[in-house]
Amino acid sequence: MKIIFASQNKNKIAEIQSKLPHLDIQGLNPLMFPDELIETGDTLDHNALQKARQVYEKTHSTCFADDTGLEVEALNGTPGVYSARYAGEQRSSEDNMDLLLKNLANNTNRKARFKTVIALIIEGKEYLFEGICEGEITHVESGAHGFGYDPIFVPEGRSETFAEMTMEEKSALSHRGKAVEKLVDFLTELDGQNTRD
Repeated sequence: MKIIFASQNKNKIAEIQSKLPHLDIQGLNPLMFPDELIETGDTLDHNALQKARQVYEKTHSTCFADDTGLEVEALNGTPGVYSARYAGEQRSSEDNMDLLLKNLANNTNRKARFKTVIALIIEGKEYLFEGICEGEITHVESGAHGFGYDPIFVPEGRSETFAEMTMEEKSALSHRGKAVEKLVDFLTELDGQNTRD
C-alpha cells in the first residue's frame, strides 16, 4: 500500500517509515510540490488537515500530514504551533533552541511536552491521530541525532535527550511515534476489514 506523507523532511519520513515498514511511505514529489505547503492555522489540527488537503486535492491518493509543537509550561504553552518558526521565518533549529533556552534562562520550571497531530485522508474521508510526549527542557544542548528541539528535550523517565538516542529508541517514546502507532492501528484494522470484505 502506497501512502503519500506530506513532507520533504527526510528525517521525518525515515522516522515514520521505520514505524510502518510494511507500507510504501513516499514523501512529496518536489516537481509536483515545489513550494512549501501552506500552514496558516492557529492549531496543530488545523495545520495538519490543511497540509493533507492540499496534497489530496492534487494527487487524489491516500495521504497524511503531521504538525508538531513543543509546549513549554513556564512559557504558557509556547512556542506551540509556531515551534518551527519560533525565532523567525528562517526556521533555524539552532536559532529556535537558542531563543527558547534564553527565554527559560532564569526559570526552574523546565516542564514541556511535544504534541503531534496526524491528519489522514482516505477516499476523501478525514481522520485525526494525536500523540503526546511529556518531558523537560535541558539547560544546554546535548546529542547529535534527531532534529528540531531534540538536543534540548529529555522525555519523562529518561536522562538523555532525544538527540542522544537512536531513531528506534526515540520512536518508541516520541510524540510522533505515539501518533503513528494510532495511525498504524487504524490502517491495520482498515486493511483487515477490506480483506474480510
